[in-house]
Amino acid sequence: MVPVPRRKTGGEPEPDHAKALAGFGRYAGPATLILASLADGGKHGYALTKDIESFAGVRLAPGTLYEALARLQTQGLIEPVESQDRRRPYRLTAVGAVTLQAHLDAQRRVADIGLRRLAGNWGLT
Repeated sequence: MVPVPRRKTGGEPEPDHAKALAGFGRYAGPATLILASLADGGKHGYALTKDIESFAGVRLAPGTLYEALARLQTQGLIEPVESQDRRRPYRLTAVGAVTLQAHLDAQRRVADIGLRRLAGNWGLT
């Protein structure tokens, strides 16, 4: 169940989990990609890299990937899964799913505004 967004002054909703990725700074992009990949099911590092490359056209360097995985795990957004070999798979937690949804909803609002402004002022669609 997704919590009902609180209202900020000015009438804009402020979801409880919307700020979770804000503290990631330059890792917010990789964190978003990792969470989106794990939304499809658990994966280890190499599988994450290949999946992200396939849907986003971005190749995360190993240092970037594993730093973001550590941060996501510390925040409770992902968790490791038992493995029979040396690879360490991760899966999205319920908190991670709600956080990803709030973050993507916020990004969608920004993208929608940008696209409307481009269409209105530049004739681009």
